[in-house]
Amino acid sequence: MQITLTNTGKRFNREWIFRHLSMAFEAPGKYAITGPNGSGKSTLLQVIAGAVAHNEGSVIYQDGAVIAAEHHFQQVAIAAPYLELIEEMTALELLQFHARFKPLLIPAMEALQYTGLAKAATKEIRYYSSGMKQRLKLAQAFFSNTPVLLLDEPTSNLDAEGISLYHQLIKAYTLNRLVIISSNDENEYGFCEAVIRITEYK
Repeated sequence: MQITLTNTGKRFNREWIFRHLSMAFEAPGKYAITGPNGSGKSTLLQVIAGAVAHNEGSVIYQDGAVIAAEHHFQQVAIAAPYLELIEEMTALELLQFHARFKPLLIPAMEALQYTGLAKAATKEIRYYSSGMKQRLKLAQAFFSNTPVLLLDEPTSNLDAEGISLYHQLIKAYTLNRLVIISSNDENEYGFCEAVIRITEYK
């Protein structure tokens, strides 16, 4: 899998968030997008995901052949602070529902055991702590059977044990994937082979 951005830019109203960004992201590979708060890291990640439209240039997915834009979502799993969970569901129901659209690499209950949520598997997500919700977001992303994994501030709300879990997931479930991480925390992306500084594309 390869995602190629060519002269890509995004603006809101008249303000350019980034411009003239050309980069090829290739699997297997780990890339970091860094920059100050509010600089556009999350926006770039959403443009790569296809959740936000770019205003200039192109975003091309290809796996041998070019993949049509309407099918990009099938290639991508994402965990981000701004993505909401369905809080009326239990964690087990959420992962089983998610698996109808993107198959999981392991059964839903095993995913919850791996992420330390097995005892709360049948509890509605609305009763979860912020750390438990983040673990569930990571489970939904890492265990999705997709070639591309996008992570935005992946250790938000996690304690030391949760951060250790994140690094375990990186080691075990990203070997053949394309991973792109938006972060200011080197502990979240220090293992990446390449770093893109968003401020260089203003």
